Amino acid sequence: MNDITEKKTKIAVFGSAFNPPSLGHKSVIESLTHFDTVLLIPSIAHAWGKEMLDYNVRCDMLDLFIQDLGSDKFQRSGIEEELYVPGSSVTTFAVLEKVQDVYPSADITFVVGPDNFFNFAKFYKAEEILSRWSVMACPEKVSIRSTDIRNELYKMGSVAELTTKSVAKFLINNKLYK
Repeated sequence: MNDITEKKTKIAVFGSAFNPPSLGHKSVIESLTHFDTVLLIPSIAHAWGKEMLDYNVRCDMLDLFIQDLGSDKFQRSGIEEELYVPGSSVTTFAVLEKVQDVYPSADITFVVGPDNFFNFAKFYKAEEILSRWSVMACPEKVSIRSTDIRNELYKMGSVAELTTKSVAKFLINNKLYK
């Protein structure tokens, strides 16, 4: 066997509300290029009841965002949608189990953004997650949050410097967060 067939695939799993995707998200994602694949997983129902735009609208924005990033390493995953039962949230543990089922021989790393880093102990089966998969805290290198974008849109301000070009255009054309 050669090195390529023996090599174990390394997958990063980065879940977020992506409500909407921001340059802060981009700064986290771009620090994950050493992985073979980076699965971006939009939350279908937030575990702590966060208000979000419709899931399909956020998926559309995330697809535009990924397109703007320009790398086939970054992929949107619909795993949360597959696992979703109305009236409940999808746990990180369930997501990681499903990713492992889909990619049984992959090395999986769960990427925790700044929102969740200090709340990780509250995650369902946090200790089992730590025992089964790698967990990587990855702070934003650019301090632009989804909240900043929503606030600017509410004030009828510009979001051109807060997200990617295609997402900004989508937000304006669809009059979102007003």
